[in-house]
Amino acid sequence: MKYEFLDSSLLARLGAIPVEMRSAMIGNVAGRHRSPHRGSSVEFAEYRKYVAGDDTRRLDWKAFARSDRFYIKEFEADTNLRAYFVVDASGSMKFHGPQGEAKIAYANRIAASLAYLLVNQGDAAGLSVCTDKLHLEVPPSRRPAHLQHIFDTLGKLEPSGDTGLVPALHTIAEKISQRAFVVILSDLFTDTQAFSDALQHLRYRKHDICVFHLMDPQELGFEFDRPHRFVDMEDGTSLVVEPNLIADEYHSALREFLTTVRAKCHDAAADYQLVPTNTPLEPLLRDFLTARLPKKGHS
Repeated sequence: MKYEFLDSSLLARLGAIPVEMRSAMIGNVAGRHRSPHRGSSVEFAEYRKYVAGDDTRRLDWKAFARSDRFYIKEFEADTNLRAYFVVDASGSMKFHGPQGEAKIAYANRIAASLAYLLVNQGDAAGLSVCTDKLHLEVPPSRRPAHLQHIFDTLGKLEPSGDTGLVPALHTIAEKISQRAFVVILSDLFTDTQAFSDALQHLRYRKHDICVFHLMDPQELGFEFDRPHRFVDMEDGTSLVVEPNLIADEYHSALREFLTTVRAKCHDAAADYQLVPTNTPLEPLLRDFLTARLPKKGHS
């Protein structure tokens, strides 16, 4: 099935860059990520196919002799990554001006691309979609066939209503007992203090948090040349205004909002990225992945 939010050539170009974590992960299958525990358990879990970069000492030569294929032995204390992509599907995510695509479409492209790269390197990806009335979850899995479930879910999203981002983040923080990679994709049109509390909840659980703050260029620039009716895409209320009369006040409120959001993310040790939706995806993801690679001289 063809998914419009997936670019196979882009994924091929980005495939050589691993998705790395900034902190130690805990998992139940052999993976590439650092663990806070030393050694591995004697409890055997399962086999999986060898992936380039795996520790060759874990190869099972008896399995190779039987199948002529390389398999890795997995143990319960070995480490891998579980990633949760939290996609805000509130009504405001439908918005797009003349320069950018809809915020939900951009969110889908980021989530689908990173999920593909993670599963392709042997890690697990899951999805959480939230509105005020819906919190749909696709549990994380590292099986390639699981990606279709994620892609199908993304492809059917119809943003509506108020955001349910904050309750969704608290739910994830409570449900995930092991450290995970939590990627938040939203325009963050929610109470900033409540959002901060949710981030701190995730931080307390020792998750690696990344926030992609998606904004349309028209929301950032507020460039209009005549009176407009502005409609709230979440509650339906509207207001007719002369943009030139409120532009300065709008930009002041926007600066305060962005400064506050960035500070709240910094306080929670979250990786924050303000992303206009006309930003080319490949350099965005390439820079994001490269920035997370271990620095030379550090493990």
